[in-house]
Amino acid sequence: MDIIGNRTLSTLLKEKAEQYGNKEFIAFEGAKGNQTRKTYSEFHEEVLAFSRSLLKLGIQKGDHFTVHLPNNTEFLTIWFAAAKLGAVMVPTNILSTADEMNYLINHSDSVLLITEEEYLEKFTNIKDEIPNIRHTILTRSNGHEGTHSFDQLVEEGRQLSLEFPEVHAEDVVGMLYTSGTTSKPKGVQVTNANYIFTGELMSKTIGLTPDDRTFTVLPMFHGNAQYYTCMPALMAGGSIALTEKFSASRYFKQAKALGGTVGSLFAAPIRMILSKEYDPADRDNPLRLILFAQSVGQQELDQFEDQFNTLLYQLYGMTETVGIPLMNQPHGTPNNLSIGRPTLGYEVKLIDEEGNEVPAGQTGQIAVKGVPGRTIMKGYFKNPEATAATVQNGWLLTGDNARLGEDGRFYFVDRLKDMIKRSGENVAAGEVESVLTDHEAVYEAAVVGVPDPIKDEAIKAFVILHDGACATSEELLDYCRERLANFKVPDTIDVVQDFPRTAVGKIQKHLIRQSVLA
Repeated sequence: MDIIGNRTLSTLLKEKAEQYGNKEFIAFEGAKGNQTRKTYSEFHEEVLAFSRSLLKLGIQKGDHFTVHLPNNTEFLTIWFAAAKLGAVMVPTNILSTADEMNYLINHSDSVLLITEEEYLEKFTNIKDEIPNIRHTILTRSNGHEGTHSFDQLVEEGRQLSLEFPEVHAEDVVGMLYTSGTTSKPKGVQVTNANYIFTGELMSKTIGLTPDDRTFTVLPMFHGNAQYYTCMPALMAGGSIALTEKFSASRYFKQAKALGGTVGSLFAAPIRMILSKEYDPADRDNPLRLILFAQSVGQQELDQFEDQFNTLLYQLYGMTETVGIPLMNQPHGTPNNLSIGRPTLGYEVKLIDEEGNEVPAGQTGQIAVKGVPGRTIMKGYFKNPEATAATVQNGWLLTGDNARLGEDGRFYFVDRLKDMIKRSGENVAAGEVESVLTDHEAVYEAAVVGVPDPIKDEAIKAFVILHDGACATSEELLDYCRERLANFKVPDTIDVVQDFPRTAVGKIQKHLIRQSVLA
């Protein structure tokens, strides 16, 4: 038996509720500043009540249902209720359009929709195109014609006595769609065992205790919040501080108000926080460490840690790996220009196009060894071809390039598809972006390759300048020429106000490319 055993989310929650009972488990701040708090026992009882109502509505083990919600306490209840039934929660981005939701609902075979009144119109517009949806439930609502009220279902469920189905560790309980670029999004199937594993891994790696409270500001529909803050908190018997929205100006004030001790961010929110006027009072905050993903410059790392008196630890993971295979770990000396070393439970290697491991110092694709349905995703839903291409002989091919340094740490290079082929030379977009962001006037950079009749691909760079900073395209090109081999210097550099982004701040390069080619 491994560290997961035969546990499920339901048995884990029951165990923790029995152990911690009246201890506060969730502290939530809504968009208007209102707070909601729940103990372990209150949360567990609400999960059971909502599960019974779902059973009464006809939701069975194996059924998929779409959850289209902002961060709220109901999201957590719905997630664990799905696990209790052996149903599959399909969380979706609240910014998704009606057309995008049409695809996701139909592809996922969803039979139930849970959302809020604010988003109801987009589903009304496609009602005839999503015939499998049998019921719609609204959270934080007294009800709407043709829908059910979440609160009412919880109250009704408290009076019900129904038998729950048998659920196993490797049953799928979550399905997270990865954003598509040239193809439609793929549904990543996540099991009870997957969630248990990442909870164990993260809680032990960062040394969580029952006194810790993970601070969750990133969207709950995203793997980061589910994997790296919620599950470790539950596993350690700690608690969760949850906000409806991320606020750069109020991040540390919210952490203080809610008691958050461990945070999780991306590079973009870190830069957003630094770009706001500094409030010295924010240095007095309870956050002892903040995990982050994606490259941040050394100057910004030093500034952030100094101003806010907290420690940053860069990590690497993806929806498909579920847990974190690489990270800078609190028990060692971090180098946050790297993505760290392998964590417990994973093996990591770098491979070339033929699948051969590359020597240290050379760039190769990150491959993560894992067990499908336990330490890595179970597979892509209704897409065996993509699953077979991604998981080969027990190794998950990430599509990301890195190199292994002499210090034994891995250093992210770029996405495989972000490698630009120019005049026979490979150029990593990330390397060019790193040089540009080292310029004192540059806040953020995005570099893409576009077809060129002579060079195969031309390099197009786009930059956002710091507030009040000035720099011309020619100045930035000269700066690159001094620091990069000639074949790596961009053909053009455009100064822009912002980039197209996902809900968690990731730059959508495929949209930038489309705008260049339009």
